[in-house]
Amino acid sequence: MSSKSTKRGTKKSTKSEHSHKSVPAKIYFKHKAFNPDHFFNRDLSWLEFNGRVLHEACDPRTPILERLKYCDIFRSNNDEFFQKRIGQLVDSVENNDDMLSLDGLTSIESLEFIRLKVLHQVKTYAENFDKKMIPELDKNGIKLVKWKDVTPIDRRYLLAYFKKNIYPILTPLAVDAGHPFPFLSNLSKSIGIKMRRPREKVFQFARVKIPWEITQWVQMKPTVHHHFRFINIEELIINNLDMLFSGMIIEATTIFRVTRSASTLDRRIVGEDLKELVEEGLKERKFASIVRLQYEKDPDPWIVHYLREELEVLDVNIFEMPSVVGYSNLSSLYDINRPLLKFKKSLPRDYEPFEEGAEGETDIFSTIRKKDHLVFYPFESFQGTVENFLKVASVDPKVRAIKIVLYRTDADGKIIRHLINAAENKKQVACLVELKARFDEEKNIHWAHVLEEHGIHVSYGLAKLKTHAKLIMVVRQDQDGIRTYSYIGTGNFNSNTSKVYTDYGFFTCRKVITEEVIELFNFLTGRSLKQDYRKLLVAPFTMYKKFAEYINREIEQQKKHKNGLIIAKMNALEEPQIIEQLYKASIAGVKIILIIRGYCTLKPGIKGLSENIKVYSLVGRYLEHSRVYYFRNGEKDPAHGEYYIGSADWMHRNLFSRVEVITPIEQKDHKEQIWSHLQLIINDNRHLWELHKDGTYKQLKPGNRKEINAHKEFAGLAKGEN
Repeated sequence: MSSKSTKRGTKKSTKSEHSHKSVPAKIYFKHKAFNPDHFFNRDLSWLEFNGRVLHEACDPRTPILERLKYCDIFRSNNDEFFQKRIGQLVDSVENNDDMLSLDGLTSIESLEFIRLKVLHQVKTYAENFDKKMIPELDKNGIKLVKWKDVTPIDRRYLLAYFKKNIYPILTPLAVDAGHPFPFLSNLSKSIGIKMRRPREKVFQFARVKIPWEITQWVQMKPTVHHHFRFINIEELIINNLDMLFSGMIIEATTIFRVTRSASTLDRRIVGEDLKELVEEGLKERKFASIVRLQYEKDPDPWIVHYLREELEVLDVNIFEMPSVVGYSNLSSLYDINRPLLKFKKSLPRDYEPFEEGAEGETDIFSTIRKKDHLVFYPFESFQGTVENFLKVASVDPKVRAIKIVLYRTDADGKIIRHLINAAENKKQVACLVELKARFDEEKNIHWAHVLEEHGIHVSYGLAKLKTHAKLIMVVRQDQDGIRTYSYIGTGNFNSNTSKVYTDYGFFTCRKVITEEVIELFNFLTGRSLKQDYRKLLVAPFTMYKKFAEYINREIEQQKKHKNGLIIAKMNALEEPQIIEQLYKASIAGVKIILIIRGYCTLKPGIKGLSENIKVYSLVGRYLEHSRVYYFRNGEKDPAHGEYYIGSADWMHRNLFSRVEVITPIEQKDHKEQIWSHLQLIINDNRHLWELHKDGTYKQLKPGNRKEINAHKEFAGLAKGEN
């Protein structure tokens, strides 16, 4: 983008301007017309979600070291938001795209409102850390030290540490006629330096990249009052720059950070070789346009001007970082051994039905033959269920084949090892590795290579559809013939995230389900054209149509029995067709409860439109990740309605641009289990927020009632301290 185009984005707008601007009566989205008054802005709603994360970092009820973790989550969420969403909006501005968002904003207007929201949140974030968290840490014997406050003894220790562990890694890069402005990698932190030669007045710019490969907080020797003392790595580097620029006069320094767009892969034209396409896209992403420039509080004006001229970032995407917390990872502070300053430790419960029985390891298959099994992570063990299922299948002589879809998996690679072990034991193993999983593309390409090297059939996903389904199937020669065992989940096959994400997993060998799982794998690997799934809800074929039917059916049940009820739990809600159908159901009197962790563009509580809709968000110790869809369907006992779990949110991409799978849950005990979980969430008064019709969220409080903490209840920690 040129400097001229940069200046085009400098106009500031206010909420009052937006509220009075001329908004079209209809907004066209995917060639369909919608009323903009019916929708919140998706990006502003997402920022509201990150505000709820920030609240956990600010809430004194949260243990102080856990608050550090929420700080990191807040910052990481913001980084991802700018890479994904701001990258797309900046593209629209640069390309003069005049398409409006569903609520009637242009791209530049969205950027301006986003900026206002982000500035407010970042200010709150920094003030909380500096004025509340640092004193709280200090009170608990944890000191964050500034260079100006260190003693001569400390300084000698830190200088020795710097020379040994940091200095050899640093690469000073000056800019002059023979040295162009250096490349800045995505999310890299740098020190911008204003310096000059002795007896000269001309300033020269230099940059030192702050290494991320080493700890960002250097631990110092303890004192009587502070057993844990740390100094930030930037403090050490800035105060020892004379070692890198010997003889030069350093006039000023400013810490800065850049964020690059991650939308390059989305823009690429689909080619014949998907793997080659993704690899080329990853190379392109490294050099993608800069969509955010951040610099520390009270920066040097000369350095800031220099950076703005060189980087040509839209003015609306330049932000001050008021505190060290804006650019520094805090994980090394969280990792100190102070268990009383963290959440009470919670270990997943063993899933007893899958534990080894008298008949040996293969007893897991006879257990599934007897009944379906529903597991609830992280409160029941992922290792004892999914990983054990694959481990047993990999060595069972009666297993003939294993097929799996991998969207994201963990670096430890236990799932990968079980698949390799199965292939070495002469079983047919097929794995669809989704190369287009955002920010996991390189990792997935690596795993695809590893699997191929061990003779496993690897598919790279579909060119035009991202495969997001969570599926495993195991084909086994049982005594009464060949039988297929299937797993359908709401979360990824990742043992690390399974410890902190709430998800469901469903095991079955019922033919009515497994036959359709087989057919779906045939579509994914063999390009079968089958689209008429009867039991499973499969996107992009039957899922939207079925959900629309179920919502309309609930309207009919409301007319007949006056007990229409829909409860839907997901990560995000933005598909306008689904939202309009929910409005229709609300107008008909159907009670609708939506539990949406992240952004929600539906407006609840509007008289004559959505007054029967309640929207909640649970943001607490665990990341709510499960997708659950419930329809009462006229049942007298609401717990006996229809339940579905799976991989899809009610978003346009999930329903129309991805391969997603949702399965019915039909066993009575499983229905009752999910019903109890939903009721516990709805009645939570510790971490639950309610969305109001003006787009703001209010956290529910116990008042005079007993505090109900759903995550504690799920983990069996209701009587614990945290």
